[in-house]
Amino acid sequence: MASIISGKELSKNIKDKLKEEIVYYKRVYKRLPQLVVILVGDDPASESYVKGKEKASLEIGMLNKTIVLPKDISEEKLLNQIDILNEDDTVDGILVQLPLPKHINKDHVLDRIDPSKDVDGFHYANVASLWQRRKGMIPCTPRGIITLLESANINVQGKHAVVMGRSSLVGLPVSKLLLDKDATVTIVHSKTENMKEITKQADILIVAVGKPKLVTGDYIKEGAVVIDVGVNRDPQTKKLCGDCDFESCEPKASYITKVPGGVGPMTICCLMQNTIEAYLNHMEE
Repeated sequence: MASIISGKELSKNIKDKLKEEIVYYKRVYKRLPQLVVILVGDDPASESYVKGKEKASLEIGMLNKTIVLPKDISEEKLLNQIDILNEDDTVDGILVQLPLPKHINKDHVLDRIDPSKDVDGFHYANVASLWQRRKGMIPCTPRGIITLLESANINVQGKHAVVMGRSSLVGLPVSKLLLDKDATVTIVHSKTENMKEITKQADILIVAVGKPKLVTGDYIKEGAVVIDVGVNRDPQTKKLCGDCDFESCEPKASYITKVPGGVGPMTICCLMQNTIEAYLNHMEE
């Protein structure tokens, strides 16, 4: 049976430490760090994610503000709102909740955010910094995945890590972070031939494809570490589930994450860490 790597437990421990640090930072710098989230429209899933970020901010004593804009807002007005936040010295982190309405160009919006306040790590300058191994904001989910592996003392050096999914939000950046830790990385995707033959070679399997229970036990080799990034609804039970079929994967894995309670809590936790790092950078300027 696999050991469960609990993101819920780990994130609580990290947030407890952040809470203590913020008390100290307020005393030294005379103000609290602040995260501002922009929510466009009334998508229920997006609203739920935003509430999770508000809750985490409150738990650690950080300021949080959510700006809700109508779904038919023009791209120009949204960009103007970002400009205002870029110029506000009391705002340390800016996050635009995705997805955006179809009439708004996502790249235009993300690239308008001041890179030093881009706590999602999606601005092209931060993406370039990641690939050039320079200082910058690391995307929250990939950072959370690496933190989970480190918490279980899983040494990735020299190991074969297979990443399922090539998105710019998870697959590509987590592949780079694994490379930086000296793993040998293979990326598989929807056009990959003989996918199971490749995934069964993985010492570490990161699954980020957005398809409920796609990965079953016959995708993984005995003793592999399995990190399930997916958040889906089970078509039958309607309950939250991951990209992995936990029941068939867990007996073969050495370590595994569950959904919910695995990568998800770490994504929000790392958002808090990124915001505090942005705050400290601003205070030291």
